[in-house]
Amino acid sequence: MTTTTLAVLVPLLPFLGAAAGLLLGRNAPGFVRPLAVLPTLAATVLAALVAVRQGGGKPITAATQLTPTGSVPIDLALYLDGFAVLVAVLVGVVASCVQIYSTAYLRDDPRYPSYAALVSLFTSAMLLVVYSGDLMVLLVGWEIMGICSYFLVGHYWETPEARAASLKAFLVTKLGDVPFLFGLFALAVDTGTFRITGILNNLAAIDHPTLVALLLLAGVAGKSAQFPLHTWLPDAMAGPTPVSALIHAATMVAAGVYFVARLLPVFTASAAALVVLAVMAAITMVGSGLAALAQDDIKRVLAYSTIGQLGYMSGALAVGDRGAAVFHLLSHGAFKALLFLAAGVIIHAAGTNSLAAMSRMSGLAKRIPDAYWTMTIALLALVAIPPFAGFFSKEAVLVAAEHTALGESAAAPAAAGWAVLVSGLLTALLTAAYATRLWLLTFRGRGAEAPDHGRQPLAMTAVLWVLAVPSLAFGLTAGFIDDWFYGRPLQPTLTTAVLGTGVALVGGLVTYATWRHTTALAARVPMGAVAAHPEAEPAVSEAEAITSHEPAYGDIAAAPDPADPGRLLLGPLHRPAAAGFHLDAVYHALFVRPVTAGAELVRFLDREVVDTYVRGAGTGTNWLGWLVRRAQTGNVQTYLSALLAGSVVLAIAVVLVAAGV
Repeated sequence: MTTTTLAVLVPLLPFLGAAAGLLLGRNAPGFVRPLAVLPTLAATVLAALVAVRQGGGKPITAATQLTPTGSVPIDLALYLDGFAVLVAVLVGVVASCVQIYSTAYLRDDPRYPSYAALVSLFTSAMLLVVYSGDLMVLLVGWEIMGICSYFLVGHYWETPEARAASLKAFLVTKLGDVPFLFGLFALAVDTGTFRITGILNNLAAIDHPTLVALLLLAGVAGKSAQFPLHTWLPDAMAGPTPVSALIHAATMVAAGVYFVARLLPVFTASAAALVVLAVMAAITMVGSGLAALAQDDIKRVLAYSTIGQLGYMSGALAVGDRGAAVFHLLSHGAFKALLFLAAGVIIHAAGTNSLAAMSRMSGLAKRIPDAYWTMTIALLALVAIPPFAGFFSKEAVLVAAEHTALGESAAAPAAAGWAVLVSGLLTALLTAAYATRLWLLTFRGRGAEAPDHGRQPLAMTAVLWVLAVPSLAFGLTAGFIDDWFYGRPLQPTLTTAVLGTGVALVGGLVTYATWRHTTALAARVPMGAVAAHPEAEPAVSEAEAITSHEPAYGDIAAAPDPADPGRLLLGPLHRPAAAGFHLDAVYHALFVRPVTAGAELVRFLDREVVDTYVRGAGTGTNWLGWLVRRAQTGNVQTYLSALLAGSVVLAIAVVLVAAGV
């Protein structure tokens, strides 16, 4: 079987699994779990085989024209380079782990068949984006992911949080997709093709590279949750934890970064666009780090962490190094999936998603040793402590920024390099601070014993150890996978390694010292009840925790916890950081309120003006009918009298006209 045939099967198998799962979900529920897991596992094996065959060598391309369009043709095209084949393996591994995890996490959920089918469709759409060599076909996968995220984030549709989060995710990403679509059309018109190879070979034909790049960046900001379109991602935590792991680690948010990496020469053609991307990445990194340090919901901490790590990837692209960006995308996908799936185990065991409540529990680490050890590994990778995966990939980003800032690389302006380097180091400090805070509040709490929910299902704990392997060891392959990154060296340098690790250690140690100072206050009465029941399945525990969190801690997810080291570290910044710096309130004032007022105006005009004319026409007809009905008496003498009277009136009128009166 040829490599291109195998590549075609990779996105096709999860799609067929999704279709079969939807068809058989009601009539043959016993087939739902095998149809969710086996096609995804098979696609992962095939993706790994494609990666081995591609071997980081010359890109493999194949195409067939879908249909003549009369202008720019649309091709069903494959483009398999080193980035594509490695990202496809990541998508397959994470999706397989999510599907296996979900069989236990949602074991009694009546909507599991549709959930599993949507996850498979989500996976298929991302694989289509990864392998596609035509921008229109890529757009199909891009939009399928958007609608899948709407349904999956809103899985707990009974709760208002899930309904609002799914709608917000859909609308915000669509807001970015509109200029993105215009950017794709502009590229196609200028270069005469939607094929990625054709565009890259004809960059000189692009008339307005800055405008095109900025239009495309709007879509990327929405999909990859970059400032200012990042606000949907923390709210999307209202969905099931496995969905959060899939969205954050291997699909959706990775699509925007991957798209820019694939078309990076289009962006490097405009220095202004690179500076905009660098500023966007810098604001995203620092702002998300501050917000993560103030969150009480464990999943919202991880959500803001994802936004910050995506900022690192965008920063690498802003300095013209797609190798560093994709390398960090791969390592981040492994440890972030592990963080979310471990968080699902923690929420089930603790019966709450509140860090403030967990800090009042003791013995949680002993209750869930698998989640404790694997989350510790993942947090060390997130903080970028050597030799964990995050150290090597984050250092690759900082090295690229350093080379640009010092003028050693001409791929981007020096200003972009300095923005990414300074913000990257500051974010490393903040990352260590919020990761240390999360670990201490979760696993070093003091107070009553954590509830005993028994041993976690094997399907949930086994995948944690599977993902722990690349979280620990993937970075060690940096010296052996250069071929997949077009020969770009990925090893860290001494300067950035010392700076990055140094600020991370400072952030962790300062947070630990602050926690020791505030620990004495943890003996106070818990601020929120634990919502879950020991016998409840994990998904029910999470749904109850989400529902009870807002009433207990407020709508900005900021528990007034004096024992929280983040409150002391942030000082007056704590409250605005907990509320995401009130960006949602700004957007509500600038966009939601005017749109709502406009809708009310249209409603008033429709009801009071348009409907008035419609009602008037009906009323006039009724009156005319009433008059005619009154004239129809059935008396012949009345009819003859009216006829004679009319004749007399007509005769008089004729005489007057003839007389010239």
